[in-house]
Amino acid sequence: MAESLGRRRFLGYVLAAPTLVAAAELGSAPAADAQLPSPELTDLLDLNDMMTAAALPTSGLITVEVDTDGTVSFALPRAEVGQGITTSTAMLIAEELGVPVDRVRVTLADARPELVFNQLTGGSNTTIATYIPIRVAAAIARRRLLAAAATELGASATDDLTLRGGVITDRSGGVVDIGALAGRAASTRTLQVPVELTSREKFTVIGKPHNRIDALEAVTGRKKFAMDLDVPGAKPTMVCRPPTINGEVGSVANLAEARAMPGVTDVVVITGGVAVRAETFGQCVDAVRALRVSWKPGTAEGKSDESVLGELAAAELPLGLRPPVPTVEATFTFYFRSNSALEPNCAVADVRSDRAEIWSALKSPIVAKQAIAARLGLPSGEVAVYVTEGGGSFGRKLFFDAALEAAEVSQKVGKPVKLMWHRADDSRQGRTHPMATSRVRVAHLGDLVLGYQQRHTSVRTDLGHGLGEVITAMAARLPVGDIGFSQTFFHLSQEMSYNFGASTQLLNETGKGFNTGSMRNVYSPDVTCARELIVDQLAARMGKDPYRFRREFLRGSRSRAVLEKVAEVGEWGRPMPADTAQGIAVHTEYKAVSAALVEIDCRPETVNRPVRRGVTGPRVTRVVFAVDVGLAVNPRGLEAQMMGCISDGIALALTSSLHLRDGHFLEASWDNYFYTRQWNTPPELKIVVMPSTSEQPGGAGELGVAASMAAVACAYGRATATLPTSFPINHGTLSFEPKPTTPPVPPSPTDGLNHAW
Repeated sequence: MAESLGRRRFLGYVLAAPTLVAAAELGSAPAADAQLPSPELTDLLDLNDMMTAAALPTSGLITVEVDTDGTVSFALPRAEVGQGITTSTAMLIAEELGVPVDRVRVTLADARPELVFNQLTGGSNTTIATYIPIRVAAAIARRRLLAAAATELGASATDDLTLRGGVITDRSGGVVDIGALAGRAASTRTLQVPVELTSREKFTVIGKPHNRIDALEAVTGRKKFAMDLDVPGAKPTMVCRPPTINGEVGSVANLAEARAMPGVTDVVVITGGVAVRAETFGQCVDAVRALRVSWKPGTAEGKSDESVLGELAAAELPLGLRPPVPTVEATFTFYFRSNSALEPNCAVADVRSDRAEIWSALKSPIVAKQAIAARLGLPSGEVAVYVTEGGGSFGRKLFFDAALEAAEVSQKVGKPVKLMWHRADDSRQGRTHPMATSRVRVAHLGDLVLGYQQRHTSVRTDLGHGLGEVITAMAARLPVGDIGFSQTFFHLSQEMSYNFGASTQLLNETGKGFNTGSMRNVYSPDVTCARELIVDQLAARMGKDPYRFRREFLRGSRSRAVLEKVAEVGEWGRPMPADTAQGIAVHTEYKAVSAALVEIDCRPETVNRPVRRGVTGPRVTRVVFAVDVGLAVNPRGLEAQMMGCISDGIALALTSSLHLRDGHFLEASWDNYFYTRQWNTPPELKIVVMPSTSEQPGGAGELGVAASMAAVACAYGRATATLPTSFPINHGTLSFEPKPTTPPVPPSPTDGLNHAW
């Protein structure tokens, strides 16, 4: 090729098809810039780099298609679970193709095993990994359309044409819509072509705030989730689950009686309990409650918060001998937290003797397809897995428990099912963020920090989804493989933000009796919270202001910039009443940086205020958050992501946890699992998206949780003049009466209007 490839010049393909279909060249994404020499592993290679490199070989299989009606179609090989990636993807295509965003139709790709590692949604990787391939494919489509238009309009060169708003115009005023050219721009054979991407200074869509493309459907109730699908014959299905974690069915005393209840069509024993299929979900609940099941012990039988803490203490890696200089040291505890999303765990399945169809919101659909095929005893090619949009995830939908369960039930009853977990199921038998401890020791002398050591000990995080396909998923489940996966994840995601001399952050995991998962931001909130609290202690020991101390020791100008911005906007150091205070924290991850300034009210009248059936305690009254993700594709979507992250951080610091007693969690719904509610949401919230000269986007989906949680914890410490060491702060207050574990779900409510505000 005569033309050389550069920063904006790439190779791609026009694929043989009836209408115009374009794709990126394999390996066309730029390599990450490594800073050498570097004391930080994540400066050379982080988890996002690894995931992007894994996705790269199959990027050419992701195509942009121009349709004859003038719309542009794209099947996104990632899961939309509320983070707004369908909108940002539509913006990328609109930018390069010269069409309005509302003419881009972004759907979610079905499970495609040929994509291998390119269909896993996680690690804030979607925009980073797809940014170049999507733009290249769209730019190739644009080039082909212009060439076809030149012939149609009789233009001497494509430079004489303008493509804007989905319409191509020549200098004489001739006009043709791209839909009319979709067939003519197509190719009868696959062609390799070079293409140059739009330069940043010419962007008209990327980097501009844009409303979500699905906003109207969402607020009017027309947005379709798995439970909204009208699959013929698929009837409501629920499962009677054990009273302790992972208990197994021993015997069922009244199967025939349950099958005879109103509306019930089937009752069968499955791997996780006893499944009930009925005409309505209310009838399912009634039958589940009526079942008399004898249960075998579960995998966490007899365990409690206290016993698990003992196991963690025994598994902690040593810090070594205390150095002969002053040190600051503390151990922090983080209790189990629920991984339940707003949308209940659900799936639709239609399994026949020779084939199966599954519908669910899945962030690892390839391994789901492969695992379901193995469970059903069918060839993988005979199992179709359709990815639906999801109502939240927090990492929960990396696992496909509901889809696997629905497939098993459908096969056993020989009928389609629409399976849904009860809220109590997800709290008690669902995925949890593991209980963990983090021990930190910092050595200092005078104004110097000589070394930083952190030993993070956690109940095992299940990474059994691997990198999204069955081989790595199986490896992650091996007795040694799971350790390797968690260590890789930990060390490629944890970045030391400060110049603290020789620093080490090590992970050890223990205990495999719990259903855990990669909750949003995974290890980072706990690790960063412990670190930032110690930074506050270190600043106090040296007689320095917490903000100025951080500014002095931070690594990197981007981190200092976000810190300075929140201090400026949040008026760091302003006078505040007794028992109230500011807290400040920084977090760096996935080529993005963030800082949070939080104000908290710990006055007795606030802590002790009455809230009906709720845990009260301190209230965050103000948050200022600054974020630099490099190139922000959709700043409005980025702001929304940070809002969600801030709510997550407040919950993790103050109220959100599960209480383990005798092998089960006491929480049984969101009415006694206290995620951030209106009464502890800050009335004043300011998010600052920092300007950047970067040509590439950084990770954003998880970024804001760690800084937010840490800043809340630091504010609480300053307001109460104590070092908080147990999270959430209110874990010790059980402000609800636990629901029975037998039956496993409460009755369906009949008095909902009495509880409306």
